[in-house]
Amino acid sequence: MSRPFPPPPIHIGDLVVDPPILQAPMAGFTNAAFRQIVRGYGGAGLLATEMVNARGFVWLDEHEAEHPDRLWGVAEEARPLAVQIWDNDPETMAKVGRRLAHEYRVSVVDINFGCPVKQVTEKAHSGSYLLREPNRMSAIISHLVEACYPTPVTAKIRLGCSPESINCNEIAKVVEEAGASALTVHGRTAKDFFRGNADWDRISEIKHHLKKIPLIGNGDLDSADKVVAAFKNYDVDGVMIARASLGRPWLFSQAAAALRGEKVPPEPDLETQRDCMLNHYRLVVERFGEQKGTVLMRKFACCYAQGKPGARHFRTHVAHVISPEDFLHVVDEYFPRSQDAASSNELPANELAAVDSENLS
Repeated sequence: MSRPFPPPPIHIGDLVVDPPILQAPMAGFTNAAFRQIVRGYGGAGLLATEMVNARGFVWLDEHEAEHPDRLWGVAEEARPLAVQIWDNDPETMAKVGRRLAHEYRVSVVDINFGCPVKQVTEKAHSGSYLLREPNRMSAIISHLVEACYPTPVTAKIRLGCSPESINCNEIAKVVEEAGASALTVHGRTAKDFFRGNADWDRISEIKHHLKKIPLIGNGDLDSADKVVAAFKNYDVDGVMIARASLGRPWLFSQAAAALRGEKVPPEPDLETQRDCMLNHYRLVVERFGEQKGTVLMRKFACCYAQGKPGARHFRTHVAHVISPEDFLHVVDEYFPRSQDAASSNELPANELAAVDSENLS
């Protein structure tokens, strides 16, 4: 299969995404602090918030409470920026989408049809649960498209609910016919969660079932080489980087350089990585205060240490910090100092997913 390389920008409605590398929405992680760090390194053509519960947004609005923390920074933030929302009620989704498009003026409103977490699927009948209800998916998308116009609406799905019920090709048609401007596919089923490898062959097959809208592939992209291989080997228009970027926000700039045919910047030295983490910590504390910000930063700190000798020891200590003094002491004493990676200290995908109780896309 001959694919154009370097890949051209993708068009999501009137929005041009260049380079065609997207930052995945990840609950509990892709807040304004993380996005500011990513923007500082560059390389991501489109950034996204954490997924926002539409029903919760409406409740807060009706009770004149502060808008969800997951919309922290959105109003003032640089564009382009996507906000991902979830629920199973078309009217509620449209109500929130309209606010995001016309009041917040976001670049893209994305719908989460891929979250596999039980709190979202079994309790709320949302996220990947809706892959078994294509008619409801169609209603949600069409209501949002009308409410958000001219802001484009996109959808993120998985291959299906389980390996025995893969229906991504059929769902892709539903998404496009309902008016969505792009489709992102994570190459696992909801039942897989993050086990095994993402099936990029399945993702690639979906392209043949779409007429006009771009297909964005997601899953296991943890290096610039893998991003290049995804474009060269599979029929996708864009890629979305998720978990691998949590402790390596410079990964987008590395991938973008590789797509331009330039020399890929090396991994920053550990002192620079440590400074990046501390800047990230400062931004979180500025928003949430010292105690809450310190507790929230635990999981990010674990990500920054991933794959380095001594990472497990560092995680053991940082998991208990409750104050800036605690955090800075643990960083000074235990943050890895050796650049050589050791596989015994890598944080497996299932352990990384467990760092937060919610969805990592």
